[in-house]
Amino acid sequence: MTAVTHLRVSHSRICALLLACASVTFAQEHWVATWAASPQETRAFAPRPNAAAPAPNGRGQQDAAPAPPITSFHDQTVRMIVRTSIGGRRVRVELSNAFGAQPLMVGAAHVALREKDSAIVAASDRALAFSGQPSCTIPPGAEMLSDPVDLDVPQLGDLVISLYLPGETGPPTEHATGLHTTYIGTGNLTGAPNLMDARTSRSWYFLSGIDVAAPPDTGVIVAFGDSITDGTTSTVDADRSWPSLLARRVLANPATANWAVVNEGISGNRVLRDVAGTNALARLDRDVFSVPGVRWMAVMEGINDIGRGAQNAAQASDRVTAEDVIAGLRQIVDRAHLHGIKVLGATLTPYEGAAYYSEAGEVLREAVNRWILTGGAFDAAVDFDAVVRDAANPKQIRADFNIRDHLHPNDVGYQAMADAIDLAIFSGKRPR
Repeated sequence: MTAVTHLRVSHSRICALLLACASVTFAQEHWVATWAASPQETRAFAPRPNAAAPAPNGRGQQDAAPAPPITSFHDQTVRMIVRTSIGGRRVRVELSNAFGAQPLMVGAAHVALREKDSAIVAASDRALAFSGQPSCTIPPGAEMLSDPVDLDVPQLGDLVISLYLPGETGPPTEHATGLHTTYIGTGNLTGAPNLMDARTSRSWYFLSGIDVAAPPDTGVIVAFGDSITDGTTSTVDADRSWPSLLARRVLANPATANWAVVNEGISGNRVLRDVAGTNALARLDRDVFSVPGVRWMAVMEGINDIGRGAQNAAQASDRVTAEDVIAGLRQIVDRAHLHGIKVLGATLTPYEGAAYYSEAGEVLREAVNRWILTGGAFDAAVDFDAVVRDAANPKQIRADFNIRDHLHPNDVGYQAMADAIDLAIFSGKRPR
């Protein structure tokens, strides 16, 4: 064998070995969600029955009153900012037309790292394909995954998703309480360095998930709840909801650094009734069980059933008992267990002073909380009620945690809630 032939053989063997190693690496990875948001139907613009005046945000500034919802897009680019939890080196995007009345045409879609505001890091820009095509049409009620692209997705970093919507979309599938600035421009601007003079919103549109390829021991914790999980009244563009703050704790702890945290809260959501978003029992399959990599879910739901039930007690369809709410929560736990998902139950926080507060509702809240802590249905529990209540008046949130509506915590209150969760639950080292 000549030296040249030997070198060629050696080079071939090296290439084969490298390809084999790469194949093993890809085989050992699996897809996990690093970000998610629950799809919602666009709602008619009207003040909520329990809405207070615009409340100061987490920094003590006054938030503007919400703008009327967008009823359709046409020949527009929507650029949305999302905050990752866990990182990865490949990424894919999930789009949703769950509540669309007609097929949704996506003319182009890009993913990139964020530089500042609407600006992207130019070298990171990636055009997305769907089943090998640069555009896609999503049927009504359906969701669609992009093909994976190579991109070094940072842990706890900002991604930019840009969608070009060439045709009339009709009322969009959205997540109303995005708490991040979304930029909307005319024409196909999906690859533009930034969107100058763009219209802005604080909702996400047609975007329901971001997944990364991660090691096989990576799991996902889904935070499932209403506005207090969604992060209502936390500081906009600052990622101060309790699930976002929990993600920081989880990823900073070496024993739990293999966990992603995603937020599937919907402001105004209820366990048993459709009001804001589909009721919790009906959205479990889409918003929890289908999340790639989910192994735990944290549930904080029921205060809207109690509050609105008492407020609208004359309407039989709205009235609830503690047993009704408990039965709904028990169904969530039992169905999660069928999918091998463990459940962390969270107590309902105080709400005296909120527009829909009543003494009758308070009795129900206390009964539900006793069951969450002592009923034995959950795999673990966290007492958010004890964390945020006023020691002098346990029916109210602490004054330093309160955002004027007596229902939603501020940034400091959300931090206290995130800090209250025992991370040993997820490390497997929690004493029995």
